[in-house]
Amino acid sequence: IVTNQRFFIREDLIMKYKPKKSYGAVVGLIMGSLIFGFCFWGIEYSLGPEDQALKILLYIPAYLFLGIYIALISGAFRLYYEIKQDRLVIRWGLISLHIPWKNIEHVVKVNGKSNLFSILGISWPGYIIGFYMAKGLGPVKMYATHPGEGFLYLKTSKGFFGLTPENEEMLKTIANNAGKEIEIVDMDEVPPEIKGKSLQEDNFYQLLFYLNVIFLLLFAGYLAVFYPGSGAPRFIILLLVLAVALFFFNIGNAGRLYQFNSHGGYILLIIGIAVTGIFLILSLSEISM
Repeated sequence: IVTNQRFFIREDLIMKYKPKKSYGAVVGLIMGSLIFGFCFWGIEYSLGPEDQALKILLYIPAYLFLGIYIALISGAFRLYYEIKQDRLVIRWGLISLHIPWKNIEHVVKVNGKSNLFSILGISWPGYIIGFYMAKGLGPVKMYATHPGEGFLYLKTSKGFFGLTPENEEMLKTIANNAGKEIEIVDMDEVPPEIKGKSLQEDNFYQLLFYLNVIFLLLFAGYLAVFYPGSGAPRFIILLLVLAVALFFFNIGNAGRLYQFNSHGGYILLIIGIAVTGIFLILSLSEISM
């Protein structure tokens, strides 16, 4: 039971709360190192001095996305929450978001599995950041690790925030300091017509997704085994770089489009399979020659 009586901790005391334990930062670091390392190597290896203009055109977005990714990784390694005398502070990378208690309008504990999809955000296992929509709940700025296990949803005059504190004591402290009662929402009880269908529940979408992964792995595996010493043009390596870039572009946008039009999500994934298949066929013909 949470009362509306407000209490404050000592002015010189800052209470820090970690998010739910996760290896998301390490996963992201390894994944990013492999992907960006291969892409930069592939561009440099496949394009010679005569292709300088094309090389620059590819390097510009590559370095841009690398800069964004570095910011995301730094945020993953430095994500925690603080409770001060007069406010909640969300620490993410070099960014600090200050939410005074008076600005908090609702404190909601979300249970069950939410149907979250990205508006302008990114996620991988153990990490989710950015602006999302939770169908049946509303918009939310996620600064979290494992929202699939439930999360803390704060409605404030500064926006809506989704947090996953490791210690549930933080939830009670926020509610008391803000003078609000804890509201509980069980997403498993939200009607399907409101909550919508998540990507994980759509078998056809999952089939297309894994076909994209399989085609990409087949392409990479084929080049790894047969390319060295084949005498094929180096430009083939660039096809794999483009296939990797297309894969991540498609899965991000397909998931977003799916929530508005499921067939649109399917089409994007099918395009990814088709293009990677074409690249593989071109490589087969070049290397076999």
